Amino acid sequence: MTQQQNNLSRNSPESRRSFLFVPGNHADKINKVFSYGADAVILDLEDACADRDKPAARQTVVEALKAGEGSLGYIRINAIDTAYCFRDLDAIVGPWLDGVVLPKLERPEELYAIDWALSEYERERGLEVGSIDLMPIIETGYGMKNLDKICAMPGRMKRFSFGAGDFTRDVGIKWSADETELGYVRGHMILSARAHGLEAPIDTVHIQLNDMDSYAQSVATGVKFGFQGKLLIHPKQVELANQSYMPSAEEIDKAKKVIAAFEAAESKGSASIQVDGYFVDYPIVEKAYAVMAAAKIHRG
Repeated sequence: MTQQQNNLSRNSPESRRSFLFVPGNHADKINKVFSYGADAVILDLEDACADRDKPAARQTVVEALKAGEGSLGYIRINAIDTAYCFRDLDAIVGPWLDGVVLPKLERPEELYAIDWALSEYERERGLEVGSIDLMPIIETGYGMKNLDKICAMPGRMKRFSFGAGDFTRDVGIKWSADETELGYVRGHMILSARAHGLEAPIDTVHIQLNDMDSYAQSVATGVKFGFQGKLLIHPKQVELANQSYMPSAEEIDKAKKVIAAFEAAESKGSASIQVDGYFVDYPIVEKAYAVMAAAKIHRG
């Protein structure tokens, strides 16, 4: 993609429903990842990349982004407390990069440091300052505790994501198939993002690859809580995430009906009506407008 096309993608109001990870040291997997239909791909220099391969993988992921088409291109760098982090940034920033994923964010100062470094590299390399997206992953107890402070100083961060694997390990929670134990933190993330005017967050990966029923339940839970998309670790997870994180045909039909009935009633001086047994007033019709806006983005 050209730099102009990249900038249009980064600044697009479209939501990100699916972020598909691929190891940054596996060129054969990287070459295929842009063809699976994910809204964004994350070329991983962190957990999925062996330590001995991390330096060489930087060039591998850059070359992949230069050639890749069809999805936004993100790179997950290593955490800020590692020896790899800032060398990762130096190697990957260029017109080919749509966004950086920052793992294990715990403090607003860490977010600021990465934001500042990105700005310096953008300025140095002739890119628009702030054009590269920055999406951290909240995946420790301390990071979750500091989430309100982090969201109060977002900088270029438009949204954050959730990493349940490291989070449950760090806190000592048993990560079950039904994920009911994650209800509190999911709600906390949604409220924190909304309170600070950020986009809805991106929900955690689901690691039980042979259990598509529990994956479907995880996706449905994220949708109900109000996440805008999901982190993914296998191509077979993409289709359901994309379908679930946009309005269904039934939801669109219902929204159209609510809007038409309410607008007709409002023109006659009434702002509270019933539609098929449901009470409808301004908050409900505003949700219907939101459904139609989302449908326009994803369905055209």
